[in-house]
Amino acid sequence: MLSAYVLLDLETTGATPVKDRITEIGLIRYENGVEVNRWQTLINPEMHISPFIQSITGISNAMVKDAPLFQDIAQELLSQIHGTVLCAHNVRFDYGFLKNEFKRLGITLRQHVLCTVKLSRKLYPEYKSHGLDAIIARHGIVCAARHRAMGDVEVMAEFLHIAEAEHGLETLQATAEELLKGQSIPTDIDPQLIEDIPETPGVYLFYGENALPLYVGKSVNLRNRVLSHFNSDHSRARGMRIAQEIKHIEWIETAGEFGALLLEARLIKERQPIHNQQLRREQQLCSWHLAFSADQYPLLTLVTQNDMTQELLGTLYGTYRTKRQAIAALRQLAQAHALCPQYLGLESGNGPCFSYQLKRCKGVCCNQEVPELHYLRLKQALISHQLKSWPYPGKIGIRETNAKNGKSAVHVFEHWCYLGTADDHDSLEMISHTNTSFIFDIDTYKLLLKQLNKPGLQLLQL
Repeated sequence: MLSAYVLLDLETTGATPVKDRITEIGLIRYENGVEVNRWQTLINPEMHISPFIQSITGISNAMVKDAPLFQDIAQELLSQIHGTVLCAHNVRFDYGFLKNEFKRLGITLRQHVLCTVKLSRKLYPEYKSHGLDAIIARHGIVCAARHRAMGDVEVMAEFLHIAEAEHGLETLQATAEELLKGQSIPTDIDPQLIEDIPETPGVYLFYGENALPLYVGKSVNLRNRVLSHFNSDHSRARGMRIAQEIKHIEWIETAGEFGALLLEARLIKERQPIHNQQLRREQQLCSWHLAFSADQYPLLTLVTQNDMTQELLGTLYGTYRTKRQAIAALRQLAQAHALCPQYLGLESGNGPCFSYQLKRCKGVCCNQEVPELHYLRLKQALISHQLKSWPYPGKIGIRETNAKNGKSAVHVFEHWCYLGTADDHDSLEMISHTNTSFIFDIDTYKLLLKQLNKPGLQLLQL
C-alpha cells in the first residue's frame, strides 16, 4: 500500500481527549507493504479508570498502576510513527488523543493520517456499517482480544489483507491515496495553521487578498468543517472559488452550536462577506399588523421593520422580504379561509366583493356574516404566523457549556434582541445593565425561539 504507514489503536479512559487519557497503545509499522515492527505498551493514565471503561477494555486500575507514564514512552512512540502515515479506525479519535498527550509535554504532533473507516466505505459502499465489529462480522475475521489495542490493530491488518485480495493492490493503493489527497490545503495556507484549528464549536473566517472576509461559516467541529472546504471533489462551483481564493483563515471558539449560530449571523451582517449570500441580505422586512377590534378598517396594515416595536410584536403576523411577497401570502390566506379581501385591505370598494360573487367570501362585506365572527376567523387563520410577544419581564441569559473543552458562556437577550455573550461574571453584569434600542432581527428571533424550545435549557432571569 503506502510506502510507510502505521496501523495504530489506543485504549483510553473515556472519549474526551482534553480530559481523558490513554491507557494502552498498540501499533504495527509497515514499509513498502512489509511489516517491519510491532510495538505495544500499557500506559499509566494518572487518573481513575471507571468500571464502565474497565468492562469494555478489560484494562483495570491495577494493570496500569506500575505501567510507564506517557512521558516515559513519548520519544519511543515518536520514533515508531516518524515518517509514516498514521492509520486508525476513526483516526481523528486516536490522533486527537495523541496530539493532546504530546501537547502536555510541549510537543506539537504533525502527522499525515488515514481513516480505515473511510477506506472501508470507499471499497465496500454496498454495506451500511463500517465499524470494527461490522468489519469483523462481514469478513469473518477472528479477533482474540477485541477492545485491546494490539487486538484491534490486528483486525485492521487482516481487513487490509482481505481488501487487497478482493480488490487488488493497485485499487487499494489508489483508494488510500485518494483519501489522503481529498483534503488539499491551499498553497497560501500554512499547514501548521490547519493543525492548530480545534475540533470544537465555533465560527471560522476565510480571507482573500484584503481585510474583508470572503466567507464566514460555523460548525460544531471547526477543524472538520474547514477541511471539508478543501475537498478536491467540489460539488458546487462556489465552493471551488472559495477554496481557490483563500489566503488566510481565522476562527473563534464558542461554548456550543447556539453561540456559533449567533456569532455567525452577527459577523455576516457586520462584515458582509461576498460568498455569504443569504444571511447578508439587508432588505427591509415587513409584517402584517392586525387591528385591535373587528370594527377597524382595514383589519390588516403592513408594517416595515423600522416601525416594528416591542409592544406591537404580539399583533404582527408573518415576516416578508417585500411588500409584493406579503400581499401574495395574504391573498392565499384569504382564499384558503374564505376571508373578505375588502376587509383585509387587499381591495377597495363598497358592497359585495368580487370573492363573494365567486363564493370565496362568506359575505361580511354585504351583511351576510357578522364582523366579529369574520375577525375571529381571521385571527385563527393568522395564528401560525404570529410573532410572539416577549414572554419574560426583562433580560434573560441562556447558559451554554461545552463538556469537551470546559468553555462556558451566557448569551443575553431582551425583547428577542441579542445583546451579547458573556464569558465571565463581570462581562455578564455589564451586558445585563446595558440599555439598547429595540431592533427586530428575524434571524435572531428564529434562532432564539428554537433554542427556547429545547429540553435541558439553562435559562437565567437577569
